[in-house]
Formats: sequence, structure tokens, C-alpha cells
Amino acid sequence: MRIMAMRRFTGAAIRACSSSSGYFARQLHASSGESKKIVGVFYKANEYATKNPNFLGCVENALGIRNWLETQGHQYIVTDDKEGPDCELEKHIPDLHVLISTPFHPAYVTAERIKKAKNMQLLLTAGIGSDHIDLQAAAAAGLTVAEVTGSNVVSVAEDELMRILILMRNFVPGYNQVINGEWNVAGIAYRAYDLEGKTIGTVGAGRIGKLLLQRLKPFGCNLLYHDRLQMEPELEQEIGANYVENLNEMLLKCDVVVVNMPLTEKTRGMFNKEMIGKMKKGVLIVNNARAAIMDRQAVVEAMESGHIGGYSGDVWDPQPAPKNHPWRYMPNQAMTPHISGTTMDAQLRYAAGTKDMLEKYFKGEDFPAQNYIVKDGVLAPQYR
Repeated sequence: MRIMAMRRFTGAAIRACSSSSGYFARQLHASSGESKKIVGVFYKANEYATKNPNFLGCVENALGIRNWLETQGHQYIVTDDKEGPDCELEKHIPDLHVLISTPFHPAYVTAERIKKAKNMQLLLTAGIGSDHIDLQAAAAAGLTVAEVTGSNVVSVAEDELMRILILMRNFVPGYNQVINGEWNVAGIAYRAYDLEGKTIGTVGAGRIGKLLLQRLKPFGCNLLYHDRLQMEPELEQEIGANYVENLNEMLLKCDVVVVNMPLTEKTRGMFNKEMIGKMKKGVLIVNNARAAIMDRQAVVEAMESGHIGGYSGDVWDPQPAPKNHPWRYMPNQAMTPHISGTTMDAQLRYAAGTKDMLEKYFKGEDFPAQNYIVKDGVLAPQYR
């Protein structure tokens, strides 16, 4: 999804937001030696927590920062219990200063929770994507929201390429035949295709979208992209991708559509029945961005009718997905839990990035500009 180099926040924008209720009420500042309460919400790894020393993004290993925080006198609470009025997270909302979460097991930070969190100053996403936070409410309350920009770009782009190939080659039915003791080549081959010569379009060409296009170039595809901004001509030529300003025009041409945009109020439910109906019959869709960009029922109906020939992704709404989520039972799907950006390599990057921002927070220093999602009451461009 698009994470541009952040424009500097203008004085006019800050003054405009300063009239919002609560703005500037919470200064992002931690005096030297001042103890802070930090809460981390991660998924449990259980028996897998000890199987890899780089498995940092779980409850058990807590980003690898527990000793570092506690030796400085800070309190560090870690949990996976994040839903409902009696959950563990809810108990700590009133007096926490910093809340850390991940896109893979998100702590949904609603306007109601923000109102209760009288001491909260900083919301950190260990990874990329902060749509689990009510960003408008956070801005109005004077909170800072930041994420580890770039930490899982390679991980997600590689995963998208894998999913394109899985759908194109009809891999899942073949795998299921093997584990079920079956052998029916025709049942796989009738809808398996080469990637070469196909038209692949990415909706969104930020860091992940660009890298995906670069990874696809050797396959000999016709590469298209739609984005708010067109790439520089030299980069377009290097990647071999063509810009399509009109999204509907691009969708008509694509054999594969990859979603690489952030979830905002504008993009929520964007791929509805009407938009899906404009795509080629049998189109393959890969979505590792956010599930709510899709109209859930429209996807189910298009999969059942065959208008969508295959759907793969790792994002669900909500997360974790309930057992009765309809996407679990669609034909020709290749869904997984939210895993693309939480490889061991990515975990090392987003754990280090989170620690770096906490260090700067304790010292009263600015974060890298591209990491800010909300700063001084202003949302980053991709979320406006």
C-alpha cells in the first residue's frame, strides 16, 4: 500500500486541527527517568515460541524488549486478550501511556477506548497498517500514531507473488488430492494456466505494489498499475509497468487484480458488486491489504457464480476470523490467516523499529518522518 515520504505538517493544518476537542491535551513526551506503562497486544505462539530465536512478535517473546524496558523502570504488560468489556486489554486502557499492537492480531482502538485512555500518548503498530485505530479520534485527542514503515514490504510482496502463482496453477485442489489419497490430473489441469503473457494489475503502487511489479517482470507479464500518483518515467521503464489513471479501465483488462491500498473511509467496501462486475469473468484476485476494502458478500457471490475465478489473501474482517466466516467456505479460495508480513525476517525488522521509536519517545525525539500516521493532529496523506 502507498506509504509516501511524509509531507511536512504545515502550521496551518496544525492550527486547523488544534480547535478539535482534546487536541494538544496529551504531549508526546517522556521525561528522563519517568516510569511509563506500556501495553503490547500480540498473538500467542504457545509451543512455537521457543522453536525459533527470531520469533519476537508473540506474547511470549514480546518483541524482545521486556528486559530493556523493565531495567529502565517501565511497566510492560503483554496480552493476546483484546476483545470485550472484560478483556485484559480493557483493564489497562485507563492508565496506559503506550499501546503497541500488530496488524496480525490487532487491538481495535475505538473512539470509546481513546476516551477512556486518559494517560495514553502513543499508539505504535509493530508492522504496517494502522486502520485498527480510529485515526480521526486519535488525531482529535492529540495522540501520536506511528508504525514501522517498510518493515514487511519484502515479506508481503513475495507472499503476493506466491498467491498469484497458487491461483494461476490451481495448486490448492492438487494439494488436497495428495493429502486425501486421490489422483485426478484433469481435475487440476482444466483451470491451470501459465503466468507468462497474462495481464496483472495492482491497485496501489506504493512500496509493496512497486516491489511486486519488479518481482513479476521476469515472468513476461503485461504489468499495469493504478495509483494516486504516477511513477517517474524512468522507474516505469525499469519495472516495465504501465500506468492506468482510470481504475475501471484497468480492471477490464486484468487477468489478475492485486489489492495494495490502505483501508480508509474512501476505500472501505470499494470492491463491491458493481466494481467486481466490471472485471473479466474468471478474474483472479489477491488481497493482502485489508479485507474491508472488499464487500464481503459480493466476493462470496462472485466466487460462487464463477465471475471471480479464484481469491487469495491473508486479511480478514474481523481478525481473528470467526469459524463461520463465509470466506472460509468459498470455492477456489486460497486463504490463510494473516501471515504475509510476520515472517521471522519481518519480525526482526518491526521489533527493531518499535524499539527505536520507543527510545526516541523516552528521549523526546522525533520518529523517522515516514513512520508517522498521526502527528500533531494531522493524518498521513494515505489516510486522508
